[in-house]
Amino acid sequence: MSQVVFLEQLRQEAVRRYGVRPGGVRVVRSPYRICPLGAHIDHQLGPVTAMAIDQAVHVAYAPLAGEVRLSSLDFAGDVQFSLDHVPERRGGDWGNFARGAVRSLQQHYPLPCGIQGVTAGRLDGGGLSSSAAIGVALLLALEEANGLTVTAQENIALDQAIENEYLGLRNGILDQSAILLSRRGHLTYLDCRTREHELIPSTVPAGSPAILLAFSGLKQALVGTDYNRRVDECRAAAEVLLRALGRPDAVPVLRNIEPDEYAKYRHLLNGPPARRAAHFFSEVQRVREGVECWRRGDLAGFGRLVSASGESSIQNYECGCPPLVDLYEILIATEGVYGTRFSGAGFRGCCVALVERQAAEAAVESVLDRYRQRQPQLAGDAFALVCGSDDGARHLRE
Repeated sequence: MSQVVFLEQLRQEAVRRYGVRPGGVRVVRSPYRICPLGAHIDHQLGPVTAMAIDQAVHVAYAPLAGEVRLSSLDFAGDVQFSLDHVPERRGGDWGNFARGAVRSLQQHYPLPCGIQGVTAGRLDGGGLSSSAAIGVALLLALEEANGLTVTAQENIALDQAIENEYLGLRNGILDQSAILLSRRGHLTYLDCRTREHELIPSTVPAGSPAILLAFSGLKQALVGTDYNRRVDECRAAAEVLLRALGRPDAVPVLRNIEPDEYAKYRHLLNGPPARRAAHFFSEVQRVREGVECWRRGDLAGFGRLVSASGESSIQNYECGCPPLVDLYEILIATEGVYGTRFSGAGFRGCCVALVERQAAEAAVESVLDRYRQRQPQLAGDAFALVCGSDDGARHLRE
């Protein structure tokens, strides 16, 4: 289905479900994102890289005084609540994103208008930051409905508040920043401590590599993601190192320790905190080297660093599950693949790979064929697709 046809159907669905005037339907597009380098270090204020991709969450909506009413093409159940009485978080309810967006905005702006409309977005749970994508989409819709002018940096903080304060996920600013700041054909470099970012264009004559997403078919995580526990283990490592450095009152994040300081006192760490710190400092170095590879068009060098990031995520950050590890190993051995790693924590969802454009479609067939041999019980739900980079979240005016 073409994008034009899809958007028209989404608008018509908002009209059908809510009686919205056809000419009054607005549409927000909020892309998913990948993180080629910088895995699991944004919450420690490390530097990261990202791209928005040409798969996205969409919201077709119209303003509605004092209330939010939403439904989804992809998830069951309607969402309806008053702006004066925003309910608490509910486990497993996709309406949490709308409620969290309203609460986040209400802390900073008067919000007389809600929205009514329909959402669409299928790649949930795949490690592509679907939660940040829908959160950003709803923030943009609510802001436009209320005539608010909000900067990208403000929206990064607002969406982080949805996830940190309302949903209870202690992540950093990678996801929101990638979704809001990225531009097609560029690598987004973000320093999570200073919040400064740079858009680095591809210098390869043929343009940016293709992006291959290979989905494992897992619907539920085989093990708990332990995301917040990993954050605690990073904090524990930072506390040990900062005490040794005579800075016990510094904020206990690993970015507050220099690489040479870590090298001097790393022997004081053991167990999980030692492995988390090893991942952090090696990943920071991979980001720095990877940015230089991208600048000079060295996709092979960039890809090797991406795969090394994946290996460190498995060995040092200890995330992943057998089906995702299988996909990772299959992709590394696939012709045309520059590099690959889990997208997200790797407890379910997908692997992302950067691939030579001319080899991308053949790679999809090869990867799925070999994955079916290793994981036949998941073969029916596994799939792969090729996509490209995209601009950040925005209203569609056509």
